[in-house]
Amino acid sequence: MAPPRAIPKLDYASIDTSKWKNIPNPPGYVDSASKPSDQSIAKGAFASSQLALKQQRAWDLAMAPGKSLPMNAFMLYMSGGGVQIFSIGILAMLLINPIKAFANINTAFAPLEPTPAEGGGTGTLIPQKAVYVLCNLLTLALGLWKCSTLGLLPTGTADWLAFETRGLVRWHAAARLCVLTFLL
Repeated sequence: MAPPRAIPKLDYASIDTSKWKNIPNPPGYVDSASKPSDQSIAKGAFASSQLALKQQRAWDLAMAPGKSLPMNAFMLYMSGGGVQIFSIGILAMLLINPIKAFANINTAFAPLEPTPAEGGGTGTLIPQKAVYVLCNLLTLALGLWKCSTLGLLPTGTADWLAFETRGLVRWHAAARLCVLTFLL
């Protein structure tokens, strides 16, 4: 068996680059990206990019409950129309999760709140929080609709019969008999 050949050492320093200087840069090539930076990024530009990133993450967090609405609707459809342990479990989770989200809204958005150095102040995430609450309200409405279709919400008059009072009886059977005998 022949001994393995030695791998040639590539020496790029000895290559003549003068013949390649006239070749144009490829499309999309940015010359400044290939050169080492001198860390001269302005603090304002960095802060604005951080603020934009936090705003984008806040919008993503706000839209997350809305993105899960189709999946929740499909899960409710697959749980069926009867009152069983599986459908009640799915329904309970669907109703509890928005309530937990309402209770923890400030905790959820706290890491995304811009600092005063980034140009943010109090109330900069109000639109995102409003969308977050709206999406959670839609999830809660979906759960309440399923409760209604299962018959778990007291929406009919028969559900409230225990709280209705009987009116006064104007005519008694004895009084009617007296009137009838008097007329005959």
